[in-house]
Amino acid sequence: MAMALTRASCCSLARQRNPLRSIFLRNPHHQRIRFRHPLQSFKSYPAGFQHRVRAIHEATVEPITSNKQNEPQPQNWNIKMLYDGDCPLCMREVNMLRERNESYGTIKFVDISSDEYSPEENQGLDYKTVMGRIHAILSDGTVVTDVEAFRKLYEEVGLGWVYAVTKYEPIATIADAIYGVWAKYRLQVTGRPPLEEILDTRKKKDEICNNSNACKM
Repeated sequence: MAMALTRASCCSLARQRNPLRSIFLRNPHHQRIRFRHPLQSFKSYPAGFQHRVRAIHEATVEPITSNKQNEPQPQNWNIKMLYDGDCPLCMREVNMLRERNESYGTIKFVDISSDEYSPEENQGLDYKTVMGRIHAILSDGTVVTDVEAFRKLYEEVGLGWVYAVTKYEPIATIADAIYGVWAKYRLQVTGRPPLEEILDTRKKKDEICNNSNACKM
């Protein structure tokens, strides 16, 4: 008897805690309920439920993009970061450094995926070369790559401790090896086409731009 009462009490509580189930039980025409969209509700709504579903349905997520191409660049920068603005994972780190750099003004950011990118202004580093691995340029013209580039960049915005251990062996060699694997498979991991295909697409775009005014609009 005690167990029967317990089951009855649990069932009663379950019905009270699940208003949607109660609607199904009270609605003799519940067989006609249809779902037109995973987030669309049915024809009969509990009070206020329709507005909550609509709010979820209309919510949007802002993509992580290089949305600061026209940002003012520091005049007296200490290091220039060459980054791939088409890489979603890379942009997470770039945007973090940008926010930190607002207080320091020591990093100049250069998007190599931009049509305005000029190798001549960046120590002769062309798009294909910089796409292979991270490159940064010091104010004296010195080019640094791999984990050393990250370490220099982080030092300029007060986060040098993050990569401090990579100054010493064997950590430096291990860190560069791990980064090398990431750099090799970066395009594949982020769902982008092979570098050769990207280069071919850029070449065709340049040919079209050179033969028309379409890219100048």
